[in-house]
Amino acid sequence: MKERTLIAAGAINMFIAVGCGAFGAHGLKRMISEEMLAIWHTAVTYQVMHALGMIAIALLMPRMAGAAMRWAGNLMLAGIVVFSGSLYLLALTGTRILGAITPLGGAAFLAAWLLVAWAACRREV
Repeated sequence: MKERTLIAAGAINMFIAVGCGAFGAHGLKRMISEEMLAIWHTAVTYQVMHALGMIAIALLMPRMAGAAMRWAGNLMLAGIVVFSGSLYLLALTGTRILGAITPLGGAAFLAAWLLVAWAACRREV
């Protein structure tokens, strides 16, 4: 993803996360169990962290250009969709099988952060 696209995707994900956080705090409180509300909160937290991560990657790309940073941004977006998306659906539907795909999103997050570290270590000053 290009820098501008990554910033836009990060900002849109922040918008969604803020909306989901507010919905969880006000709208879902009476509709789902405490356990499911905690799962919802985890989805929001990870979406926020990684949306900000996407924006940070975009801002670092001019200094650390390369495939590693592009892959890191793409993996963060994929991680948000899979990790947070599966947790949102789990909280809303109670379908436990969705929890089985959540670790794939977590693995995408881990790979993205490793790629950022790799790009930083390879950068010549």
